[in-house]
Parts: sequence; structure tokens; C-alpha cells
Amino acid sequence: MKRIAVYCGSASPADPVYIEAARHVGRTLAERGIGLVYGGGRLGLMGAVADAALEAGGEVIGIIPEALVNAEVAHRGLTTLEVVQTMHERKARFVDLADGFVNLPGGTGTMDELWEALSWAQLGYHSDPIGLLNIAGYYDKLVEFWEHMGRVGFVRPQHQGLLIVDTTLEGLLDKLASAQPAVPIIHMKREDL
Repeated sequence: MKRIAVYCGSASPADPVYIEAARHVGRTLAERGIGLVYGGGRLGLMGAVADAALEAGGEVIGIIPEALVNAEVAHRGLTTLEVVQTMHERKARFVDLADGFVNLPGGTGTMDELWEALSWAQLGYHSDPIGLLNIAGYYDKLVEFWEHMGRVGFVRPQHQGLLIVDTTLEGLLDKLASAQPAVPIIHMKREDL
């Protein structure tokens, strides 16, 4: 993988485990020669992952909507900072630039990015692996819900494996590297729909 898009929160939770994990992700990607593509912010987990990657000599590309630049949350010290007009453009650039996705803890924006990456993979708009780094059990209920969606029938069996989960970054990166793309809905046989 040449670049990974990291989705994560712009908040700084009280528990330092989240910031420490974000810093570990940034540093590890840089040490492995994997570029970081992220939301372009300087606050919270976003700032931590970017700063750690930069400190380790990594490439860091930020994609940020103009409205957030104007709110003074843009990280000005990145390898590249791309300013786009909308959140939709931002997410499309993540897909264009990255070879895979890693979700760290975050709020509604992070969830939006995760679900869109999964939805786009189901539809065949990209075939990149999607990883969820489950730090300190943060995503336990979401993983349970994803499995529930599959049991009920809202996530097809062919797509259940799209969400790749691990509690360690090293394990997650190994799983992402060996992941096989799912058959998108547009290429499925009628009887499989």
C-alpha cells in the first residue's frame, strides 16, 4: 500500500489512550513508507496522527473543506493541504488518493466517512480494504451492529468481510494487505441480490 486514508475525530478525549493510538498510527505508517491521507485538521486525533507521521518523516496529505480552513482548524505544516468545497469532494479525494482506509475513534463525521467507504465498496466505486482499529473497545458496539446487520440480511454475506477489524495496528495492517475485494452489487448475479 502506498497511502492509507485515516478517518478519525478532531476531538481530544479525556482518556489519553486515543491520542497515543493516533500518534502510533501516524508514526507507524511513516516508518513503513506508507503515506497518510486524512482530513487536514490540526486538532484532536487528526492533529496527533498527522504530527506523528510528519515527525517520523512521512508524507501527509490533508483534504479539508474551505469552511473548515476558514474556521482556522487546518493544519498548515503538512506535505500537501488540498482545499475542497464540500465534504463529498473531500471523501471522493480520499478514495482517489488512498489504497485503503483505517478508522480510528471519532464522532459523527468519522462514522459518516466509514459508512460511505463501506457503501461505496459494496457498490463497486472502489475496491480498497476498510479497516477499523478498535482501540480500548471503542467500536465494540459498532462491530456488533455490523454483524447484526448481516444476520438480519441488510449486509449481504459477500460483503460482511468488507469491515476488517483488529485491536492492534500491526494486525490490522497485515489484514488490510492481504484483503481480497468483495464482489460489488453491480457485478452480482440476480439470484445473489
